[in-house]
Amino acid sequence: MALPRLNKVIKALEGGQHAFSTFAPCEIDTALNLQNTKYDSVVFEGEHNGWDIKGLRDSLQYLLNRGQIAKAGSIVPNITPFARIPANGCEMNQFLAKQALDVGCSGIVFPHISTVEEAYNAVAACRYPRLRDKPLYEPAGIRGDGPTQAVRYWGVTQQEYYEVADVWPLAPKGEIFVIIQIEDTTGIKNLPDMLKNVPGIGCVLIGEGDLSQELGYPRQYEHKVVLDAMAQVVDTCKKHNVVVGHPHVEISNVERVVGEGYRFLMCSAPRSYNTLNKALGVVGRS
Repeated sequence: MALPRLNKVIKALEGGQHAFSTFAPCEIDTALNLQNTKYDSVVFEGEHNGWDIKGLRDSLQYLLNRGQIAKAGSIVPNITPFARIPANGCEMNQFLAKQALDVGCSGIVFPHISTVEEAYNAVAACRYPRLRDKPLYEPAGIRGDGPTQAVRYWGVTQQEYYEVADVWPLAPKGEIFVIIQIEDTTGIKNLPDMLKNVPGIGCVLIGEGDLSQELGYPRQYEHKVVLDAMAQVVDTCKKHNVVVGHPHVEISNVERVVGEGYRFLMCSAPRSYNTLNKALGVVGRS
């Protein structure tokens, strides 16, 4: 029997909908508070909060609710867990993605991706190796084999996990979502080549904080120079049919953000769901 779509972000995007997420610290209390929300995913933050693989593992466990699982009669999680790793793209620290995937994460956010090589490395880090003559060989996988915890967390057999533990949309049945962050002008310049030459990128998430720093308008997210630079990323993603994400969706900008074509929306912090509820209304999701 075929598995259901396990990754709720991928399910939303495949259905032509917007996907909603939020950054959150690797804390049990935060995971508990997120259980009953309407986010499609949560990105546990490891870039600026410090990398805590045990904290990430515990957060994933407390994100689950046995009552929800029983009522739904499905192994699909109410919220799909992602993680943002601490290493910048140029550092090529593939082991961080491997560890997050091995504890059960279904998506990885790679910060500061600026070149084709860095984008290739990000996707490759989320794929298992295969022989060169096999379908979908590129980007050549480099993920080490150790899925025991992920298999348990996903609620599947080991062979079922292997069948779907690949990157979407390159692998149509893949359940792993690769997000690269474009956070500087070099990344904007190289993005067309990345999207042309690196299949398997699920989403391009703009890092407008770092981008605004380089442009000389730190955290001035509504400044024309910053918005113009972000618009270049959106235009490139549209030309290559790749989902583009916005990292700071607020009540004040949600209608503009949706109108400009962003489909992966990072909403307000878990302590306030007003932005999420308004965003859901703007795009017509209940």
